Formats: sequence, structure tokens, C-alpha cells
Amino acid sequence: MTLVRRIGTLLLAPALAVAIAVVISAVVMGLLGVDPLQVLKVMVDLGDTPTQQVTAVIAILNRSLPLFLAGLAVAIGFRMSLFNIGVEGQYRMATIMAATVGAAVALPGPLHVLLIIVVAMAVGAIWAGIVAVLKVTRGVSEVISSIMLNTIALGLASYLLTGPFRGSPDGASVVSTAEISESGRIGGLNGILDVFGLVNPPRQLYGFLPIAVVVGIVIWVLLQRTRFGFDLRATGLSPSAASASGVDARRMVVKTMLISGAVAGLIGLPDLLGRTYEYNSDFTSGLGFLGIAVALLGRNNPGGIALAAVLYAFLDRAAVPLQAASLPSSVVTIIQGTIVLAVVVANEIARRVSRQAAERSSRQTSGPVTEGSVTTGPVPATASEGTS
Repeated sequence: MTLVRRIGTLLLAPALAVAIAVVISAVVMGLLGVDPLQVLKVMVDLGDTPTQQVTAVIAILNRSLPLFLAGLAVAIGFRMSLFNIGVEGQYRMATIMAATVGAAVALPGPLHVLLIIVVAMAVGAIWAGIVAVLKVTRGVSEVISSIMLNTIALGLASYLLTGPFRGSPDGASVVSTAEISESGRIGGLNGILDVFGLVNPPRQLYGFLPIAVVVGIVIWVLLQRTRFGFDLRATGLSPSAASASGVDARRMVVKTMLISGAVAGLIGLPDLLGRTYEYNSDFTSGLGFLGIAVALLGRNNPGGIALAAVLYAFLDRAAVPLQAASLPSSVVTIIQGTIVLAVVVANEIARRVSRQAAERSSRQTSGPVTEGSVTTGPVPATASEGTS
């Protein structure tokens, strides 16, 4: 398959999903008496001045970072047909533990930040590892166990925040952990704007951006260019066939969930290290569940997940200007929910189109059957094509 065809196949399903979602959302808005064109105009308006426009772009990029990491965490499990629905609980536990440890120690800058990252990844991996152990030892569905662990994580995080990990004084309107010192924070990247001659607004572009990019590249290499990635996809397509070829399916489940949980542990760090410097009762929630939609829209590919994260961040940012224009901000929720439904249909359409194209290519290259030759059927889809 040529590079152009592979890119086209990758983008076909997301493009169809977004188009279907826009059409359905426009119909729903029309039924509610809302002008879809007016809503679209407000959503794409980033401001009148350069400062407002740059600030809006930074807000979108900052919001897309945790969504990108959440999509990666979910996609790792999806590649092996594992539904890690517990990303929400994993990043909550990882963030509160990382915030507490980060506030309790005093180290040189790089080491302090590294410690916080390692703690977050370790806690996320441990919490996801519980799901893996239950699955391989007791056959418990990862969907059921991860959902239950989400509830446990939220309750446990609430208890820790209001109890032993509390750093805010009594009577404070927002309960929080102690604040991380300056050495444990990651500075903003607004200096890049000066290089390109752009306006430097007060809002800072998160310094966690390069780390998220590196994580995305590492995950792509791991899944697409290593034996582990091949075994992971093969096990997801057929555990019995993978076991017959020497792959330990049970061990693969544990490894996959540990990696997924480790990535999930990073989700809260862009906000923690770049804005709040503490975990509090108002900390961003719901990122784990949004990560499922982002992974589906991005077809479990890091590049596609990045684009999907930016799209969802753009929609989230649009809620505020819609309210300011006296338009229902629930339009954003309608569009996001419709995308989730549409992407399932679009992925199935893209899969069938890809399969038909592969079958036509096989028939064209096979040529006429000569006497004594063995007739073969269409070439089956590869493991990488079946992991959308």
C-alpha cells in the first residue's frame, strides 16, 4: 500500500465521523431553534486582536495535551482489544500521589520534575496492573474491573485529599494538597512566540508539550516498529493464534495494561506542573472518558490521536464564547457525543473500503491462473489494518 493510500485510509474514518457529526448536530440545533451557522461563526472566532487570538490558540493546545495523553493510554489497550475504561481513576490516583510527593521533597529542578513524573507513571501502572492481574488470574473482564476501580479511585482520592494529604487550611473554599515548590514546576514555552514575532500573552503554553510529543513518538515506535508491538497486535486479533506462535497472551495482557496505566499517569501532569501546582477538589475531571473518544477518532494512531485531541480541545474552548453570545454551550456536548457515535460507523465503513481495495489489488496482481497452479483467495487484512 502506497504512503498516500495509507494516509487516506487513516484519515477517511475521522473525516467521515466529523462530517456526520456536523450534519447531525446541525439538524439537532435546527430542531432546537438555534442557527447552526451562527454557532459555527462563534466557535471559529478566536478573537479580534492578536493577543486574543494567540491566547485562544494556547488555550486549545494546553487543553489538547491531557486529551492526547488520555487517547494514547486508551489506544494502547485498544490495540490488543483491551478496553481500559479505568484511565479516569488511574490518572486521578497518579496525580494526587505525584502532587503529594512533589510537595513533600526538595530537589534540584530536573530531578524534582523527574521524580514527580516517575511517581505518576508508577502509580498509574500499579492501578492498571490490578485490572490485568484480575483478568489473567480470575478471568474478570477488564471493563467491569476498571469501571469499579474508577469509583474506588475517586473515593480514595477524595478521602486522601480531605484527610492525610490535605495541605490547604481549614475553611478554605477549595481543598488542595500542599503546593509544589518552584523546582518541581515546568516553565511555560511562550519564549517560542518571541522567536516567531508573535504576541506574548499572559497565558503560558505548557512546558509539558515537548514531553508529550516524546511520549507520542515512543508509543508509535513501540507499537509499529518493535516485536512487542507486533505481538500486541497479533494477540489482539487472535490470542489463540498468537499463543500457538509462541506469544504468552497472559503476559502480554499484563504488559499492555502496565504501559497503558503508566501513560495514563501522565494525564494530569500538564495542569499540575504548568498551572495549579497542587491537586485540588476542582482539578480537571473526565479526561479519561474523553480519551476513549479521542482514541476512537484518531484510530489508535498517535498522529491521528493528536489531531483528534486538538479538535476536542477546540470544541471545549468554544463553550465559553457560546455562552457569551447567549447561545447554548450544550451544543459542544452534542457535537462531541455525536462524534463518538459517528466514529464507530465511520470506522466500519473505512474498514470495509480498505478490505475491498486489498481484495481488488490481490485479484489484479494474481493474474490468470495457469494449469497446475494453485488458486488462492484474497489476501487477508494485516494486523496493522485491523487495529483501527
